[in-house]
Amino acid sequence: MSSAPLGERMISRRRFLAGSGTTAAGRFVLSSRLRAEPGQADLPHLPESITKLQSRKTEAKPISLLEREERQERARELMRDNSLDAIVLTEGTSLRYFTGVRWWGGERLFAFVLPAKGKAFYVCPEFEEGRAREQLSNAPGGEAPYVRTWQEDYDPYLRMAEALKDQGISGGRLGIEETVRFVFSDGIRNAVPQATLTSATPVTAGCRMIKSANEIALMRLASQVTLSVYEAVYRSLHEGMTQEDVGKLIDEAYSRVGFPGDASVMIGEYTALPHGSRTPQVIRKAPSSCSMMDAMSKATFPISHVRLCWENRPAK
Repeated sequence: MSSAPLGERMISRRRFLAGSGTTAAGRFVLSSRLRAEPGQADLPHLPESITKLQSRKTEAKPISLLEREERQERARELMRDNSLDAIVLTEGTSLRYFTGVRWWGGERLFAFVLPAKGKAFYVCPEFEEGRAREQLSNAPGGEAPYVRTWQEDYDPYLRMAEALKDQGISGGRLGIEETVRFVFSDGIRNAVPQATLTSATPVTAGCRMIKSANEIALMRLASQVTLSVYEAVYRSLHEGMTQEDVGKLIDEAYSRVGFPGDASVMIGEYTALPHGSRTPQVIRKAPSSCSMMDAMSKATFPISHVRLCWENRPAK
């Protein structure tokens, strides 16, 4: 079994299905998060363009606790501007944006409620409390987080209702973040029927669409890293390589630059499909073939998403 931390071994559903060949589109996707160290690709000889890549991990300045506190205060301002008493977030990028918490919980409710006034609180499965508090210690208010836990035989939405009542906003206007699952929002609606549920997008998007200088620097770094991986892999391609061969090079390249990244590889006629094909593909020379890579890279939280397509011309 891998000795990597659990968070590094977790695989998104998209990457798992793509790697197993069972997605509807059948893209071939590899992720450098599956490998901890560079130089382990199953290739006889790594091309020079790959071995020359240097880690840029130390250039990434993580989002600070102070910046997350400022984000929450900006959210409170926007709540007041939009007549909202609180916003409700569950697992996803907005939760991470405002708290730094990375969560995956399936069908069990884990929610963050940020009121316009008063103390923010979390609703969490009791058996997950330890994992939650471990992350909350690094979030705003982490020195004494307000956590309402629920047992498997208890209605989690009643815990939410109790906390909203304690805050005096059980009859207020609650903004629901746009990616919250219907089963969660419907459960909240039934538990606090006197509340008005509406969209939190004016608040969440109002915060997230305006980037700080550090966010912009991280986005630029993620894009530069992605392009350097593209260039190194492009210079390593030759006729006869398969999707798997190219994927191993991409995996190795991301490991060497120091950031996790995903990439899908499409060759020939399959580059015309939005998300590729399950059909095995081999690089051929022009004019009969072209190739495309569609990759994502993360520098802490900001993500780059770059697509590159080229004609497979004979080497000169």
